[in-house]
Amino acid sequence: MNLTDKVILVTGGTSGIGEACARHFASLGAKVVAASNQQDRGEALEAELRAAGQEVRFVHADVSDEAQVKAMVDFALSTYGRLDGVHCNAGVWGKGTVAEFDEAIWSKIMNVNVKSVFWTAKHAIPALEATGKGVFLITTSVAAFIGFPAHALYCASKGALESLIRCLAADHAGKVRVVGICPGTIDTPMLAETCEGWDKPVEELYAEVAKKIPVRRLGQPEDIAKTAAFLLSDDAEYINATSIVLDGGTMALPPW
Repeated sequence: MNLTDKVILVTGGTSGIGEACARHFASLGAKVVAASNQQDRGEALEAELRAAGQEVRFVHADVSDEAQVKAMVDFALSTYGRLDGVHCNAGVWGKGTVAEFDEAIWSKIMNVNVKSVFWTAKHAIPALEATGKGVFLITTSVAAFIGFPAHALYCASKGALESLIRCLAADHAGKVRVVGICPGTIDTPMLAETCEGWDKPVEELYAEVAKKIPVRRLGQPEDIAKTAAFLLSDDAEYINATSIVLDGGTMALPPW
């Protein structure tokens, strides 16, 4: 597997899965543009990795805003001259049943999880087409396939992305590969957020969940990063219009 000199844009690139991906891609020789709305974390990540001799740039962007997405893509193109891969990874979570949602939480989740991918595709796919072998990668979730309690809107947003992968692949066939990576329970700040309000410490909750996953552990961001790197590489050139599930076997289980 080789990402040497490939220019890869990662959204949500300063935390959790996105940060792990930015780090891993850079370690494999990619020129990485890490985008997020976390200015301090982004600047620190850029400084750290560039000091280690890796080619990383941070760009601040609210990916739910089209103008900022366009500026993000333009930054990558003006910095490196082309775009070989995009990893749409930015995402947010919200708890509640449909009876509990309002316009504000709908807009927050759907704008970041779904609309941002549309905006990024709109502005990045022409640049990917120009390379002749561009890859558009989307982070989805097993939540697209499992009815997690009090996750109605989050699950719906991830289901939309699974459908979008197939549509984008069809619309840009022969020019851009469009693939997804579908994580299960991954040890990230977002996972910790879902544990707030429980009557047990996070560590205890994690240990209980790990016992139920067939591989007997939670996933780590690096697990996702390794597969994401493969999907963005030329070694995966026959993988298209589908997503790779990385859940440790979670979806093989009966109801818990």
